[in-house]
Amino acid sequence: MPRSQGSIRLFGFAGIDVFLHWSWFLVAAYEVSSRKGSYSSLTWNVLEYLALFLIVTLHEFGHALACRQVGGTADHIVLWPLGGVAYVNPPQRPGATLWSIAAGPLVNVALLVILSIGANISHSSGWLQGAPDLRALLNAITAINFWLLVFNLLPIYPLDGGQILRSLLWFVLGRARSLMAAAVIGLLGAAGFIFLAIRAQSVWIAAISVFVLMNCWGGLQHARALSRFAQLPRRQDFICPACKASPPMGEFWKCGQCRQPFDTFVTGGVCPQCGARFDVTRCLDCGALHPMHEWSGAVTIDAR
Repeated sequence: MPRSQGSIRLFGFAGIDVFLHWSWFLVAAYEVSSRKGSYSSLTWNVLEYLALFLIVTLHEFGHALACRQVGGTADHIVLWPLGGVAYVNPPQRPGATLWSIAAGPLVNVALLVILSIGANISHSSGWLQGAPDLRALLNAITAINFWLLVFNLLPIYPLDGGQILRSLLWFVLGRARSLMAAAVIGLLGAAGFIFLAIRAQSVWIAAISVFVLMNCWGGLQHARALSRFAQLPRRQDFICPACKASPPMGEFWKCGQCRQPFDTFVTGGVCPQCGARFDVTRCLDCGALHPMHEWSGAVTIDAR
């Protein structure tokens, strides 16, 4: 996945920074030049490509703002040749994750309605009759938005459709097994993309295949780690105020100063190596941060 390193910060909105990866410029130059002849001027090709990434940016803001709405964190978006990535961290609940993912495609649905209304008005009024390039641009933007929506809703992890499927399965199968199932289905989808890439001799489909394959493999590894985590013994006298899960026993928290692992529930939020005190403790199940005294039984801890 692209990171903000090697990227240019474009702007910030609502505390969310938007970055443009350097590789975007190379692909943009290729795509714009390859579509020469679609319009009377190359300027329209540039506008079409910029419109594509405007749609992608709005889509990613849908993810980020929805994630914040359910109490998660989202502070940056990276645009790159294969689209965009909103780095979101919703609360580890199926409903919160579902809304954070579904909000992206819903932006495309809203844009589809707006563009359709605009197209109907322009056709009925005839005000685009004398502007063939503008009419072609609006038609292209509508088609781009529609096919981005269709592509994103494919039930192939890590596409939005695959992550929506994972969130729905989470209600039934649980956190680890739902991810495992979505990743396996995604691997089948990656195999389909590879077949299409060979048949169409398409570099883009091949790149998508590699992207899906790598993320599905990472999803499988993460699912196995979640399964092992779920089987750890738990401290039944402590309960997360947010998700009501009991924390695992063991040195799973890392000191922010000396970087040494320790069990915060044994030491009362104090690193035994360097003595650093932490006012809040992160739940390893839902990711929420809470003061030690809010965890049930925390007042019985002897901090030293």
